[in-house]
Amino acid sequence: MLAFTTTAGLAVAGPASAGYRPEHGSPCSPATNASSGTLGGTAGVSGLLCGQVGNGGFRGDKVTGAEGDDRGRGRGDHVNYSVPCSAQALIEAIKKANSSPGADILHLARRCTYKLTAPDAGNAPNGLPIITSDITIEGRDATITRDSSAPAFRILFVDSTGTLTLNKITISGGRATTLDCPLFPGEGTCGGGILNNGKMTVNRSRVINNISTSDIFAQGGGIDNSGTAAVCDTEVSGNTAEYTGPGTPFAVTGGGIVNDGPLTVDRSRVHHNTVRATADTGSLAEAPGIAAFANTLIKNTVISHNQASAPGGTARGALVNNAAPPATMTVIDTVIRDNTASAPGGLATGGGTTTNRTMTLTRTRIIDNHATAPDGGTVHGGGLTLGPTGQVTLISSAVHGNTASAPGGGTALGGGAANPSGGTLTIEQSHISKNTATAPGGGTARGGGVFTDVGLTTLKRSTVIGNSAGDGGGIFETSGTVTLDNTVVKRNTPNNCAPPNSVPGCTG
Repeated sequence: MLAFTTTAGLAVAGPASAGYRPEHGSPCSPATNASSGTLGGTAGVSGLLCGQVGNGGFRGDKVTGAEGDDRGRGRGDHVNYSVPCSAQALIEAIKKANSSPGADILHLARRCTYKLTAPDAGNAPNGLPIITSDITIEGRDATITRDSSAPAFRILFVDSTGTLTLNKITISGGRATTLDCPLFPGEGTCGGGILNNGKMTVNRSRVINNISTSDIFAQGGGIDNSGTAAVCDTEVSGNTAEYTGPGTPFAVTGGGIVNDGPLTVDRSRVHHNTVRATADTGSLAEAPGIAAFANTLIKNTVISHNQASAPGGTARGALVNNAAPPATMTVIDTVIRDNTASAPGGLATGGGTTTNRTMTLTRTRIIDNHATAPDGGTVHGGGLTLGPTGQVTLISSAVHGNTASAPGGGTALGGGAANPSGGTLTIEQSHISKNTATAPGGGTARGGGVFTDVGLTTLKRSTVIGNSAGDGGGIFETSGTVTLDNTVVKRNTPNNCAPPNSVPGCTG
């Protein structure tokens, strides 16, 4: 399990402590679930691909009424249930499907809103019965939501024996407040909308406006995956993970999705999600979009307009990779844009993405993200930040228009990318452009395009153009190593590289 401590102003990987996530107490830990394997030809990632949807594509004999019947069971066929527009009918249909052998398909009433007014009897943290068998819910544009006046509960929980496929459905209004995380029971809240500890595929759906909140530890405002999951052609938006406690250094992570995996996100939108520490506690708020603690594959997805807020603490950007080896994060053909990490008087890192582990980004755009620390705080990386054991490879990608800002006399390092504490950053055939590091009020702003201190940064067949900072508008290198291989660094303000002669092959 990964924890973070603070060293020389940078939140870095350190020994596990109660100050971050509790120790995993379940045999279904990320070390077990996120074992080596392949997913879509990507080494080191194992799990479901979009398109592997279990029984979701089956169309057999349709059975009217929530009770259904057992036609076809002897032939190994699926049994279908048509569910009237009633929350109680949906509850009874799930119970029936759980208790019958084989796989089942529930056909919801088209565009119906199934409004849950109370938690499921005997399963108070959840609005619906726990999924313990193989069930597909054909939503037909229906919505399952918690009534705003109802007690707090999440919408869905998939147990370790369960397999759930959701098609064309909206999950909204869930509110997780119970300390029932499968990996650390009694020590945190997980999954405001959906908590998956089995196998789950979400297709052409929406997971919106859910919350996970706690005064101890909270994660996964929209979806919390501690099993195996795929999120496909789906919108995850308006979800929140919130820490409300007075203590330090407790934490909140994964406003939209948290993954203890493995997980695939493909052709989806993860936007306008939030993580926040509500008081000036010195706590950690990270990954308002997606937080990864296990193998994660993200493809053809937009991660945008997510916000992390940690007054006096540490705020990390929209996509955060904490997956310990041999697990990895792979990002392909994805846009990470207009996200914000804000830590007044604290530390803000990687408005777009922060990693302290192994991460590869291919044909990905990290654009117009912001990391800000007013009131004398520190910023590392408006777009991208590495921790001391981070290993990031950026291929055929763009880091453009990002901002690291520390108004009030603070320190802003790396408008585009920051490698401040010993990581390894490799940039190949990519463009670093129009990024800014700024510290109004007499502060320090270095490395408009790239900042490196202690770490190793290599740029191959790339460009660093039109970036700006107080010094080292293109690249600022302190005590690390920056290597340029067939790379152009020009038209940066006030200079291309600093200090003078620190980057071989860079002039001006």
